[in-house]
Amino acid sequence: MPPRLSAILSLLCALPFTAAAQSPPAGSPTACVAVESDAERLACYDLAAGRQARSPQAADEAAARARAEAAALEAAAAQARPADTSSDFYPHDDDPRREALANAGRGSLLDSRWELARDSKLGTFNMRAYKPVYLLPVFWSSNQNPSPASSSPGVEAQAMDTDEFETKFQISFKTKALESIFGDNGDLWMGYTQSSRWQVLNSDASRPFRETNYEPEVLMVFRNSYSLFGWKGRMAAIGINHQSNGRADPLSRSWNRVMFNVGLDRKDWAVTFRPWIRLSDGSDDDNPGIEDYLGRGDATLVHTRDDGQVYSLMARHSLRSGDRSHGALQFDWGFPISNQLRGHLQVFDGYGESMLDYDHRATYVGLGISVIDWF
Repeated sequence: MPPRLSAILSLLCALPFTAAAQSPPAGSPTACVAVESDAERLACYDLAAGRQARSPQAADEAAARARAEAAALEAAAAQARPADTSSDFYPHDDDPRREALANAGRGSLLDSRWELARDSKLGTFNMRAYKPVYLLPVFWSSNQNPSPASSSPGVEAQAMDTDEFETKFQISFKTKALESIFGDNGDLWMGYTQSSRWQVLNSDASRPFRETNYEPEVLMVFRNSYSLFGWKGRMAAIGINHQSNGRADPLSRSWNRVMFNVGLDRKDWAVTFRPWIRLSDGSDDDNPGIEDYLGRGDATLVHTRDDGQVYSLMARHSLRSGDRSHGALQFDWGFPISNQLRGHLQVFDGYGESMLDYDHRATYVGLGISVIDWF
């Protein structure tokens, strides 16, 4: 084994034992003190005390009963006063039926991420986890891209000295700017994700940061409550997304999109679908045709386990055939090491692992730690 890889693996293997020696046992009141989020800290104390929270299934059943009662009252009113369509069966905000409908799905996976139910809302400008936050000291590529090229006319490829091993890390957070814009529904969220690929072992090239991607976005999120093949429809969203690498030609890459988001969950499973529309025809940018590689939409399936393990599978595709048919798959596995610290395995195959490599295909395998549980 190469000495540099052996050193990284030795350091990585030592992390769990160091963290375990310094952290209190998970599930204990002492461990809850370190939790920053008020809601997550309360959930930690409830778990330590053995308190059972109301299940999402119970909230869904209460909403269904309220909906049935509303339908019966509306039918009776229509029969008694066919000309009067102005009846309000929930005249007060504290009406139990209104409250039950507004709290459908409370405690579900997607509700825990987006504060969808009325009683789950925590106010504005509280920093929350968005996508995984991780450090992968070992990130291996099966096929380096030594001459990143753009199909933009007149832009030549630029040679780069790259190593098959690098370090990848990502930070990601979101915060709510406006809450309950339409009665007790409709929240405006702002999110930011940044991921970097660092050639830390490439001493011949002065250990450069090969690529960093920046992704700010704004989302208007709405609570839903419907059933589809045993899944519960929880959320729908629309927003604006910008993604770029902040570099000059010939390595500049960027695009803007209108993003749609539909989320459903059931017990310990959640799935989100994100179709998008690019806000350009690609004729005057640095990466024309990027949607034929990074796709026109993606879907992510997440499964959580009681032992703290989280599995995530993302798939995206260009939704075209022939020479324009390209896509990617990414698998993430988070597993507990100690309180607030998880091991993280990531496997990616396809096009566009980064903006710079949007039209380059490779397989990547990364191993490291994640510090925030994204579900």
